[in-house]
Amino acid sequence: MASSSLFLETKRYVALVTGSSRGIGKAIAEEFRTLGVHVLAPERSELDLDSPTSISRFGERYKDQGIDILVNNAGINVLSAIDQISSDDWNRMIQVNLTAPFKLIQCFAPGMKKKNWGRILNISSIFGVVTKENRLAYSTTKSGLNGLTRTTSVELGSYGILANSLCPGYVDTELTRKNNSSVEIATIEKKIPLGRMAKTEELSKLAVFLCSEHNSYLTGQSILIDGGFTCL
Repeated sequence: MASSSLFLETKRYVALVTGSSRGIGKAIAEEFRTLGVHVLAPERSELDLDSPTSISRFGERYKDQGIDILVNNAGINVLSAIDQISSDDWNRMIQVNLTAPFKLIQCFAPGMKKKNWGRILNISSIFGVVTKENRLAYSTTKSGLNGLTRTTSVELGSYGILANSLCPGYVDTELTRKNNSSVEIATIEKKIPLGRMAKTEELSKLAVFLCSEHNSYLTGQSILIDGGFTCL
């Protein structure tokens, strides 16, 4: 392995990154490409995580395509108080944020096991570790995703498959600015020891390391990258 590369130069790697059209997912996909990794970045018309049928069809189509790396990045966050969240919103967030990653792991882990190598990265959130008001469903799904990660790492570790969760804090993305006003963002940044939100490329570099050959022993972890926000 070349010292300058996170991946073997003699091997062709294939990574599936969900939710890669914008934000964190887009940055991760671009980082993989710069390192020579072939990226599958399905649009919603090809893979609709809100549809069990769509997930099953996608899995059948790609399960034998040699996917080495699975990044479950796509997610939704509907803000609502406990007594106001609808059953539809609750069920949809469970489906997209938790059930869909489970089904994709279930589909592509067998191929990784055959090669005795694989990397699974679930993009969770600090709100899977801490929480705040109006995040009931979101925190529940992200906590569940961290649990899914831990058990996945235990069950698949003997096959050379590493599974981790990356738990971002506040990141300067479209979703963050949708869910928080400019005044709220200014207030949030004052609470972050580094004084700012994360850039997507800061997350993507860590994400790609966790999925690389350079990571050979880190598994089953929920890694917070939040500028120190949860330390206060």
